[in-house]
Amino acid sequence: MAKTNTLLLVGTAKGLFILRRGGNGQWSIKGPHFAGRAVYSAFFDQRKGGNEMWAGPVSWHFGAELCKSTDMGATWDEPENRRIKMPANTKKSLENIWQIAPGADPKTLYVGVAPAAVFESHDGGETFKLNKGLWSHPHRKKWTPGFGGLAVHTIVTDAKNPNDLKIAISTGGVYQSADGGESWKVTNTGVKAYFLPDPYPEFGQCVHKIARHPRKKNLFFLQNHHGVYRSRDGAVTWHEIESGLPSNFGFGLTVSDSGSVFIVPLDSDGVRYTCEGKLRVYRSRDEGKSWEPLTKGLPQKNAYEVILRDSVASVGDNIFFGTKNGKLYGSSNDGDSWKLIEGSLPEICCVKAYTI
Repeated sequence: MAKTNTLLLVGTAKGLFILRRGGNGQWSIKGPHFAGRAVYSAFFDQRKGGNEMWAGPVSWHFGAELCKSTDMGATWDEPENRRIKMPANTKKSLENIWQIAPGADPKTLYVGVAPAAVFESHDGGETFKLNKGLWSHPHRKKWTPGFGGLAVHTIVTDAKNPNDLKIAISTGGVYQSADGGESWKVTNTGVKAYFLPDPYPEFGQCVHKIARHPRKKNLFFLQNHHGVYRSRDGAVTWHEIESGLPSNFGFGLTVSDSGSVFIVPLDSDGVRYTCEGKLRVYRSRDEGKSWEPLTKGLPQKNAYEVILRDSVASVGDNIFFGTKNGKLYGSSNDGDSWKLIEGSLPEICCVKAYTI
């Protein structure tokens, strides 16, 4: 691996692991933090010149909590009064924390949760409030849960435009706000929901992940329940780009700083493991016009792996992904070759990558 300082936050079904790679190229690992609790969301916030870590551990007995560390994970606060909880008038309880995302302002954080809600903080995470625009959206009563529940699992923000918010809901599809979350419009044009009577509905698509190009702000990519898409108009309309892939089903998706798009196709929703038992990452360097399988360093026999929606990440030209079997892989050359970083972690639920 390249000799760069890299931080990985790896959430698993049994806790959070923190991995660091120093100048010697070697990885160190600490954890599990929140041992025994599933962690589907994590975020390392360097915007204020600090080193705040956030994580959303969930206990299926005690529920979900949003926790913070200010000492690189050595200690975590777990306040008696939960930072995030559903207001009493919603008659809902917090089921899981799926996403923690930065806003344009360094004191703004957004958190996506189940049941299909967004919480926001504008004081550095001291207090959070429910985004009422999304919660009161007229489509809500017709949203239905996906396999992982009814969740806002992806939030895409614009560092230069605080009013620009885009989210993905399972199963609702893509929604976006141009006024900082006061109102939301649905933008699923072109995305298929093969399981519905109308295969191209206004909403109801099971979008698994969306990602924005690092430089072309109107260019987005989408991995659907069945389908891989691209949008050139700011995630408003979508067009299929799955030609050349062994399957159009999958979860994870990332775009590296070079503009390369990475996905890991799985063998249909009924099978849900890597196609032909081969662990292949697919890369596109031409915005989805063509795809190439990347296999160097990856097992090509009896590799029946599952990669979840938030378990593919990139920072610079470093690409990482984790599997449900607890294997963590990394590439330092934009996917040309891969190395196994850890091979026996618990089921990996999310991977977040940062340069430090």
